[in-house]
Amino acid sequence: MNDSHSSRIGLAAGWGRYPIVVAESLRDQGYQVYCLGIKDHAAPALADCSHDYHEVGLAKLGAAIRYFRRNGVAQATMAGKIHKVRFFQKFAFLKHLPDWRSFRTFYAHWISKTKDRKDDTLLTAIVDAFAKDGIHFAPATDFLPELLVKRGDLTGRSPSSGQWKDIEFGWRLAKELGRLDVGQTVAVKGRAVLAVEAVEGTDECIRRAGLLCPQGGFTIVKVAKPQQDMRFDVPTIGMETMHTLVEAGASVLAVEADKTIVVDQQDVIDFARRHKLTVVAVRQGSLGELERAA
Repeated sequence: MNDSHSSRIGLAAGWGRYPIVVAESLRDQGYQVYCLGIKDHAAPALADCSHDYHEVGLAKLGAAIRYFRRNGVAQATMAGKIHKVRFFQKFAFLKHLPDWRSFRTFYAHWISKTKDRKDDTLLTAIVDAFAKDGIHFAPATDFLPELLVKRGDLTGRSPSSGQWKDIEFGWRLAKELGRLDVGQTVAVKGRAVLAVEAVEGTDECIRRAGLLCPQGGFTIVKVAKPQQDMRFDVPTIGMETMHTLVEAGASVLAVEADKTIVVDQQDVIDFARRHKLTVVAVRQGSLGELERAA
């Protein structure tokens, strides 16, 4: 890949290890990575694996667009979690004072309140704002397809009959939550719902399930939304989630094959095996039934 503008790519980086994996892979593929780290989210290590690194505030959309334009970036991708709960803390507006571009883009969501604040709504508004300035976002998995988990019993251990019933039960609920753009994760035991994910995120949902079911042995189901836009908010698990599962007392993690990102997959599998945690990636068939591992 030559040293032209076509070799430049923008990376909007949130919290977690996932953005680092994306930045390293893009660099290794020959891209010049212009990384836009979200303040109080992005890891400092991103500066070491990017051609250029710049930190920007959570509500500084105009500054983010100007950074990419200034550096000749026309294609970009995003990776990492944004802690949306911070928008609901006291004095959040003052702490994350929006610039003029953010104010205009999100006026209907936060000021007049004529539009909702669901994840898809807000993230679509962001990518549309970038597109107006000639910066187009693509799914990170277009560049790293190997991160999408394949169907199978990842830990070599199949769920029991009762656990499969919980997976099937939880799957339907999680898909409906996703359709409503509420969350993507549910915790189930004995086909009873222990916890559902909302604004707090997957790990907090798992912790709450552990508090409500101290005997442990429950199942976590995490799926993609039926209307999943692969450019953002793709279900992702990594080592932090695995630690949370074990600490909370979960026995099974079921994720959606081909639509879930597993960061550091071999480490995840090794850790799960050591702690006797069953991890399975399943797919929904044409008749709505789950296709179990072959």
